[in-house]
Amino acid sequence: MVKHNNVLPNLHFHKKYCASSRGPLKVKLTLNQAGKKKSRRLARAKKAAAIAPAPLQKLRPIVHCQTQKYSAKTRLGKGFTLEELKAAGLSAKYARSVGIAVDFRRTNKSNESLELNVARLNAYKANLVILKKGDDASALTQLKGIIQPIDSSKPEIEMSDVTDEMKAFKAFTTIRVARKETKVAGFRQSVKDRKEKK
Repeated sequence: MVKHNNVLPNLHFHKKYCASSRGPLKVKLTLNQAGKKKSRRLARAKKAAAIAPAPLQKLRPIVHCQTQKYSAKTRLGKGFTLEELKAAGLSAKYARSVGIAVDFRRTNKSNESLELNVARLNAYKANLVILKKGDDASALTQLKGIIQPIDSSKPEIEMSDVTDEMKAFKAFTTIRVARKETKVAGFRQSVKDRKEKK
């Protein structure tokens, strides 16, 4: 027997991958992985050629990741909300027809995210070229990759000289005093109210 509080080894080395008294074991092999990869690539190329010069991917909104741990990070979401489309002057039906992804389930929780995505839609509208039936599209090139990718460039760090005022500032003492002030603020207010009543 193994020592210490470990997981019991259960390594399944005696499985028979053929017909048994319980019938054949269902073992799924992925020997077609390379073939499937090629099939997907060819299907993407075929679709891109069919819808050219329209881009293969759709415009997607910038959303914040879920949970408190990742909420500071942003990523591309499923689709724009109906509120965002309305603010940009688009209907959901028309937006879908010009390559904008729509998500009727998502709602806007803050004004900042709403304004950001409306600006994103307006920028897309400004660059949008709509062709009518019979128009010549040979001069236009098809956009490949993500439409309006998120700018992940970080701003440069600004260096500044340490002044005497900065050195004299006592950060911990200031925080401690401020914490104490908020703790006794209610008591001081009640004392003040009692004095005013008298």
